[in-house]
Amino acid sequence: MPVTTFVLGIVLALAAGFALAALLRKPKPEPPVMETLARLEAQIRDLESQRQRSLGGLDQQISSLSRETVALSKALRAPNARGRWGELTLRRVAELSGMAAQCDFFEQAQADGARPDMIVKLPGGRTLAVDAKVPLSGYLDAEGASDDASRKAALDRHAQQVMRHAATLGGREYWSRLQPAPEMVVLFLPGDHFLAAALERDPELLEKAIARKVLLATPVTLISVLKGASYTWRQDTLAQNASELRRLGAELYDRARIFADAYTEAGRNLARAVDAYNRSSSSWDARLTPSMKRMRELGVGGDAEPPQIPRLEAIVREPQGADRPS
Repeated sequence: MPVTTFVLGIVLALAAGFALAALLRKPKPEPPVMETLARLEAQIRDLESQRQRSLGGLDQQISSLSRETVALSKALRAPNARGRWGELTLRRVAELSGMAAQCDFFEQAQADGARPDMIVKLPGGRTLAVDAKVPLSGYLDAEGASDDASRKAALDRHAQQVMRHAATLGGREYWSRLQPAPEMVVLFLPGDHFLAAALERDPELLEKAIARKVLLATPVTLISVLKGASYTWRQDTLAQNASELRRLGAELYDRARIFADAYTEAGRNLARAVDAYNRSSSSWDARLTPSMKRMRELGVGGDAEPPQIPRLEAIVREPQGADRPS
C-alpha cells in the first residue's frame, strides 16, 4: 500500500471522528422549543381532520347536485313538465315587460279551435300568438355527451327539432284565427342558450323560421318585443286621452256659451225690471202722491203722510267680451 494512500486514510478517519464528537456534544433542544413543535403538530392534525370532513361534505353535496341534475334532465325530457316550465318562464317574461295577466295577455286562451300558450293584446284590437313548447331532448343529449362527435350530433338533432316545431307552428296559421293579427307567431325558447346552440349547427335557422312566419324569441328578445307593445299601448292611451280632452273641451265651451247667453238675457230682464220699477215710482210721485195729499187736506185718510217710493239707481251691465256664436 502506498504511503500516500495510508496517510489519506488516517486523515479521513480523524475527520470523521471529530465530526462524530461534535454531533455528540450538540446540546439538546430547549423545552419551550419542544412544546412549540408539539402544538404545531397538533394544529396540523386538526387542519387535516377538518380538511377530511370538508371534503366529505363536498362529496355529499356533489352527489346530491348530480342526482338533482339527473332528475331535472329527466323532467325536461317529459313534454308536460317541459311545457309547464316554458309557460311559467313565458309568463314571467310578460310580467317583466310591464304587462298584466287577463288584461294585456291571456294564457291558454281558445282561438277558433286553436290554443296557443299565450295571446298578447296589441293596440288597434290586434293580437299576437306565442308558443312555448319547443322540444329540448337534443340539447339535453348534447349536454350529457361524453365526446365532441356525440355532442355535435345531438346539437344537429336539436336544431332539426326546433326547425320542425317552427314548421308545425307555421302550418297552424294562428294569425288567420285571431283577426286582426300580424301574420306571424312567436316560438318562445325559455333560454338564450337553447337558440344559440341551434344556431351553432344551423346558422340559417332564423331565416328559415321567418320564411314560415315564425319568429324565434328568447327571454331577452321577447322582452324587447313586449316592451315595444307596452310602449305602443301607452302611446295609444295618450292619443285616446287627448281625443277625449278635445271632446270635453268643445263640450265645455258650448255649455259656457249657453250659460253666458242665459246670463246675458237675465241681465237684460233685470234691467227692464229696474226700468219698470223706476217708471212706477215716477208715476207714484207724479200722479198718486198729489191726489193723496189733496184728499188728506180735505180730511180724508189719516194723519200720516203718503209713503215715498225711492228710485233705483242701479245700472245693469252686460258682459263685455268677444262676440259669441249664435
